[in-house]
Amino acid sequence: MIKVKRLWPLGAAVIVLLLIFEWRPWYSGPEAQQASSAPQEIQIDSSSIDVAKQDIRAQLSAVTYNTIASELPARISELPFKEGQSFKVGQVLVVFECATQQAQFQKTKAVLGIAERNYQTNKKLLTLGSVGRIEYENSYSEYLKAKAENDELASVMARCNILAPYSGLVVEQKVRPQQYVQAGQALIDILDNSALELEFVAPSKWSPWLVTDYKFEIKIDETGKSYPAKVTRVNGKIDSISQTIKAAAVIDGDFKELSPGMSGVLVIEPPTTSTTN
Repeated sequence: MIKVKRLWPLGAAVIVLLLIFEWRPWYSGPEAQQASSAPQEIQIDSSSIDVAKQDIRAQLSAVTYNTIASELPARISELPFKEGQSFKVGQVLVVFECATQQAQFQKTKAVLGIAERNYQTNKKLLTLGSVGRIEYENSYSEYLKAKAENDELASVMARCNILAPYSGLVVEQKVRPQQYVQAGQALIDILDNSALELEFVAPSKWSPWLVTDYKFEIKIDETGKSYPAKVTRVNGKIDSISQTIKAAAVIDGDFKELSPGMSGVLVIEPPTTSTTN
């Protein structure tokens, strides 16, 4: 009886050690690592089950945007259009004070008239033998010189008024009337608001069907409405880290309420596949 009582604690200790060895809480082998990482893998997969339901935002921007700069040093006489006002192609955007250039142009124009008359007179006299060849050629050279000077001043006069290269609106005035500017100085920023572009980043899984002219919609935050759009270009390179691809589109239509800077969420549906027998 005494021997049984002494062996009981020893047997219990052996059983406890066997249980601990079987459990092995300190073990971090492949099975334990796989078990600990299983929830993370499930989360990654669930986020990419349906990429078409992702919210992709984009901002509207003008396709054509320019900064008009001065081509000559002069004082600004007039800026017909203020910020936010629209203009048509060919209208005057900037008027310079060119009184000096105008006077020089009139002078070269008068000199050109004299040189041309001398040249034409000597040309007729040469056929009659009343003037020598050298005198005729000198008058012709004087005529060409006067014409070149007149053409140069005419080019300067053409830069006294800056015309709109396209229809659009004035975004920012960088100068004011009566201000003297240097050649190359920025004057105004303009943009063409008739064609609005939007750039966005899409999942790379869309690349098989997200191609040029693919149509979709964008819901603009500022208006609360949806507008049709179509893809204009898709970057041929996929970002392997983020698994995304860059694309660009334009608003498919003329909507006066839209302006650059507005943003919204793209509503893109993958193409429906149909089978034919």
